[in-house]
Amino acid sequence: MRVQNKVVLVTGAASGIGRAISLRLASEGAKVVATDRNAEGGADVVAQIQQEGGEACFLELDTASETQWTEVAARTVEKYGTPNILVNNAGVYLIRPLASTTLEDWDRMMDVNAKGVFLGMRAIAPLMAAARGGAIVNMSSTNALTGIAGRTAYAASKAAVRIMSKTVAIEYAFDQVRVNSVYPGFVRTGIAEYGAQVAGASVDELGKMVSPLGRIAEPEDVASMVLFLSSDEARHITGAEFVVDGGLTASPNSPVHVSTLQRAEH
Repeated sequence: MRVQNKVVLVTGAASGIGRAISLRLASEGAKVVATDRNAEGGADVVAQIQQEGGEACFLELDTASETQWTEVAARTVEKYGTPNILVNNAGVYLIRPLASTTLEDWDRMMDVNAKGVFLGMRAIAPLMAAARGGAIVNMSSTNALTGIAGRTAYAASKAAVRIMSKTVAIEYAFDQVRVNSVYPGFVRTGIAEYGAQVAGASVDELGKMVSPLGRIAEPEDVASMVLFLSSDEARHITGAEFVVDGGLTASPNSPVHVSTLQRAEH
């Protein structure tokens, strides 16, 4: 059991990558606090963990809410104790040309993808520091590493996660709180379904288009990386970046998924 009796808080746990992370860490002995705005999906994840003999609870959380983060941190400590692991996974995605991107679009990307990570680290890192240890894993994106048309707001929000992770890793290193970031490519989730629709392809076809390995990633592929970074196996790793993209960013030819309709908008 690689995270036996560790207390892990996962955001965006109701579906996709967050769900896979919650299930995987629970299977390795963690006590999981699954958080999401989707109470039904979150409760379902908790039920599955409990059915498989694990320990978990669900707390509703809008990651862009400072008040809710304060409440979730307090309730986590009350139920299980200080979190040992924080996985800032919740995120939203947008494909839209620059000229068509509204201020509302920009604010939504920044609120969930960047502010949510900031608030999560601000709420939990000091608790970990007081306990002299912890691991934070922040979900960024390959869009923070390479340009793809139509992702200005999304890429900016994920690039913010990249540099925040490095900065907080340095700030809390003395307190033995490790902070790392993960960069998935296209993963079989609702986000990939949206991207495939825009590209005029199926999810599996999209995987072949963007990955030199010729397949779409599964949520469990990302969960395995998060498990490693959360465990003591990664005890000397902090401020680092881990790409899970099937080779997408290894290629000099970044994919351009812009539909005919979007090109016509320019």
